[in-house]
Amino acid sequence: MLFPITEHIAKSARHTTFYLACGGAHRPVIIFVHGWPELSISWRHQLPCFASLGFRAIAPDLRGYGRSSGYDTHADYALEHIVQDMLALLDALGQDKAVWVGHDWGSPVVWSLASHHPDRCYAVANLCVPYFATGFIPANFLPLVDRNVYPEAEFPAGQWDYQLFYQENFDQARTVFEANVRNTVKALFRKGNPAGKGKPSRTSLVRKAGGWFGNAGEAPDLPLDTDVLSEEELHKYVAALERTGFFGPDAYYMNHERNAAYAKQARNGGKLDLPVLFLHGDYDYTCETVVSRLAEPMRQDCSNLSEVIIQSGHWMAQEKPVEVNAAIAKWLATALPEIWPV
Repeated sequence: MLFPITEHIAKSARHTTFYLACGGAHRPVIIFVHGWPELSISWRHQLPCFASLGFRAIAPDLRGYGRSSGYDTHADYALEHIVQDMLALLDALGQDKAVWVGHDWGSPVVWSLASHHPDRCYAVANLCVPYFATGFIPANFLPLVDRNVYPEAEFPAGQWDYQLFYQENFDQARTVFEANVRNTVKALFRKGNPAGKGKPSRTSLVRKAGGWFGNAGEAPDLPLDTDVLSEEELHKYVAALERTGFFGPDAYYMNHERNAAYAKQARNGGKLDLPVLFLHGDYDYTCETVVSRLAEPMRQDCSNLSEVIIQSGHWMAQEKPVEVNAAIAKWLATALPEIWPV
C-alpha cells in the first residue's frame, strides 16, 4: 500500500512547526530530524518506507527553516530551544514517545532528546554526527582530530575549521551562501567520493581560503548531482532557502557555550541506556568516524549501541536511501520488537 505524504502545522504560543507526515494516524511514531541546510523533504525517501512498515513517519522543518518559525538572534537557535520545539511537536501528535532519527545538526537535537528527555524516546538513531555527552562543540572534537590527515601546524582545527569561520565571519558566510542560493545548494549537496579517503576535507580549508568558496562572492555554478537531488528537489530547497535566508541555519553554529551548558543538565550524567543506532558515512570526511577517534566518546556513553557503516558521503539519507532504510528497519525490528507494528 502506498501512503501519501501530507503537510501539517503544529502551532503554539511559542513556536510554529511545519511537518510532513506519512502513514496511519494511530501507529507508532518515528520522527526524522534534518540538519544544515536541509528541510523536512530531506527524508522524502524514508517517510513512505516507514509508513509502509506500519509507522506514522514524521519529518519537521526545524526552526529557521522552510515553513517553521524563524527568529532574530543567534541565541534563539541554541539546542535547548530546538529540543522544546520537538517536544511540542510530539505533544501535538498526541504521543508520549517516539523513535527519533537525526542527521547533521538534527543529530545533536536527537542526542539531546535522549539525554535530557529519555522518557519521550523509545530509541534514537543518528546519521553521521556521533554523541558527545559534554556537548557537540569544537572543544570536544579537536582532541580527536586525526593528526595523520591534519598535521596540527597546518590544520590547527582539523576538519572543524569551518565552524570557527562562522564564529569569526558570520555575516560573510551568510552573505556568500545567499548570493546565489541555487549554486550554493548544488555545490553543497554532492555524493561521497571514495577517492577522498585519507585526504583533508574541504571544511578544513575554509578560513585559509578566505571563505567557503574562497574569495568568490558566491558559490560556483556546478552541475547538479542527481545522485543526491533531482531538479524538482533542488527547486524546493532553493525556494525555501531564498525565502528564509541563511541567518537561522548558520546560527546553529553560534551557540557552543550555551549548548555546553545545556549538556551539563542531562540526566544520568549524559549516559544513554536506551537503544541507540549510529550510521557511519564511509565517505563523510568532515564527520569522519570510521578511522578517527571521533566516535569513541559515543561508545563510552551509550550502553546499548549498534553501529552500521554506509558507503556514502554526508547526505546519506538522500544518497543511499535503500541502505539507510534497511539499517534502521533491521535495528528497529531487533532492538525494539515490542513497538514493531503488527
